[in-house]
Amino acid sequence: MATAEQTATVLPFLGTPEQEERLKDVIDELRNERGALMPILQRAQDIYGYLPIEVQKMIAEELDVPLEKVFGVSTFYSQFTLTPKGKHHISVCLGTACYVKGSGIVLDKLKEKLEIDTGECTADRRFSLDACRCVGACGLAPVMTIGEDVYGRLSADQVEGILKKYEND
Repeated sequence: MATAEQTATVLPFLGTPEQEERLKDVIDELRNERGALMPILQRAQDIYGYLPIEVQKMIAEELDVPLEKVFGVSTFYSQFTLTPKGKHHISVCLGTACYVKGSGIVLDKLKEKLEIDTGECTADRRFSLDACRCVGACGLAPVMTIGEDVYGRLSADQVEGILKKYEND
């Protein structure tokens, strides 16, 4: 099993002093409540957008709990992410209808073009990529979303053109 240190993202941590101050205020507000770790992690993720190892260390130190405990909760619950999300978050449906119609090929093309794997973010933090099980648009299979935008009846040949729409904003 990976340790907290081994799972740290390769992207540099870009936290600000203002974010750190907000986190410390949250910890001060909640530290004496029973089960404070979970709401502190939720609020920390709201502040930073994810839970990098640097934030987990701050929480562990402020609460005087082992880093492994903070890391364990951060990795157990699917609501938490240890990697940053890009400005444009891409999700490719791998549900049965989409997969049968080629969403795996679309996902592979996205990985190739963005030079990242699922669960990762591009170095410029413009795009992040995930796969999901169903977006509820089976009639448009295969489907991917970029933020609130839905793209259906996709082929791998369309990926590059779609990504270009998001490159300059």
